Amino acid sequence: MTEVLYFLDCYLKEFEATVEKVTEGKYVVLNRTAFYPESGGQPSDTGKLIREEDGAEFEVIYVGKFNGDISHEIALAGETESEGLKVGDKVKGIIDWDCRYRHMRMHTATHVIANVIEKEAGAQITGNQLGLDQSRVDFSLEAFDRDKFSEYERIANEIIAGNHPVNLYLVSREEAEEKLSRLTTLAKGFSEEITEVRLVEIEGVTIEACGGTHLKNTGEIKGIKIEKLQNKGKSNRRMYFTLLD
Repeated sequence: MTEVLYFLDCYLKEFEATVEKVTEGKYVVLNRTAFYPESGGQPSDTGKLIREEDGAEFEVIYVGKFNGDISHEIALAGETESEGLKVGDKVKGIIDWDCRYRHMRMHTATHVIANVIEKEAGAQITGNQLGLDQSRVDFSLEAFDRDKFSEYERIANEIIAGNHPVNLYLVSREEAEEKLSRLTTLAKGFSEEITEVRLVEIEGVTIEACGGTHLKNTGEIKGIKIEKLQNKGKSNRRMYFTLLD
């Protein structure tokens, strides 16, 4: 199983690894990776792999998790399969840091605003989708008072400005369930297949299970602005927000 380097160090921009599997010449599994695979509403990282032997570069255009493997899709750019990566090749992975860091800011911001909506409105979070320019949070809420969201935005920005440390822990599911009243704010709950849980704690605000990439401090978010609210049907609501720079 691939060693997941981003679980406890989301700021790792480069790493060294060995190719363990190559499928169709372009789907590459490494023994360890800092690339985040698309999941939980967070897009995958992109970047490149550089072969140690000859310095050949391979653009990583998508990363996903399939049958337990974290697979890096590389753009072949016209080279033949014989020129591509092979099992046993030593590589250096380099993350597109600008995109990764933007997603980190968005993801930690999502935890902050979702926690505010849950506490202030009693809403259940039903989903989210992160973007570079705009992200969304979906939630279930009977009484949809749009006027109150300016207050939720204010509270979220106060938390962000409070420079709360963000801590990451890997614990057994049993330990996590003993420690927390609920593993996640998501209404759908947490998959029973997951036995080791990565906890994200925003000190003094919230602690929950999450596999995404996060900041070390809420101050790095800088601030958020709610841009749009939508009524998606009975009790189904949607909020779009962006980051303040």
